[in-house]
Amino acid sequence: MTAAPATVPGSGSGSGPRIEGRAGFGNVISSEWMKIRTVRSTFWTLVTLFAGSALITLLICLAAANSYAKDLAAGKPDSADIVLVGLAFVGQIAAYVLGVMAISAEYSTGGIRTTLTAMPRRTEILVAKAILLAVMVFVVGLATAFLCFYLGNIPLRAKDVGVDLSYPGATRGIFGSALYLSGLAVFGLAMGFLLRHTAGAITIGLALIFIIGNLVQLIPGSVGRWLYKVMPGNAGSQVTSFGESNRHPDKAFAPWTGFTVFAIEVVVLLIVGALLFEKRDA
Repeated sequence: MTAAPATVPGSGSGSGPRIEGRAGFGNVISSEWMKIRTVRSTFWTLVTLFAGSALITLLICLAAANSYAKDLAAGKPDSADIVLVGLAFVGQIAAYVLGVMAISAEYSTGGIRTTLTAMPRRTEILVAKAILLAVMVFVVGLATAFLCFYLGNIPLRAKDVGVDLSYPGATRGIFGSALYLSGLAVFGLAMGFLLRHTAGAITIGLALIFIIGNLVQLIPGSVGRWLYKVMPGNAGSQVTSFGESNRHPDKAFAPWTGFTVFAIEVVVLLIVGALLFEKRDA
């Protein structure tokens, strides 16, 4: 015997019962968007990304403006991307942490069981979270990058060494910063799905980006140089850099090449996370 399909009453005269369809991907997006935007940690992490990055940029540019002007006068290579320096510290950390907490918080509170009861198609949940995080962080990251560029230029222009948008690579660095932060958020999400533990995923991911990524260059020979290039933080951040002092083709990929390598790493990690998400219990 087969069960009859679920029906709901029709509306209006002459309308009969209709079969209730399954929720589409748009419904998954709406559900995940409601969860992300109503979680308090999302708001405060984005505020930290925006305000913290801008403040750090302004303070560092204020402190470094004089020596930066002297270096330029002495003919030393410029570090024009100092106007985005806050994103390299606070921005990266905030974006990654936001990605981890987008899923690890559900595991720590047990909310993932409710999510899977309402939407058992697990891969769609992961994809929806990744899309929403990427778009949200890109928008906030782009606004933050422009704000950092403006604030960082205030003390630099006072020393007549300001950086214009016409500077080679400046516009790419601004949009690239937003893309990189967006990728870091998805990278954090993938780590959250893999480890299902907030502190563990944050610790391992940040160590990989900030510590291990620099330590591997101590490995002698071409192996150490290659590992340094492909580490996620080193590869992805190349798209944010501009200025003569950042041109080291022997040590780093070209900007878009590096970002492509980083994007591939994020996608691979996300696929592994999706496979484990499908097999594991909630």
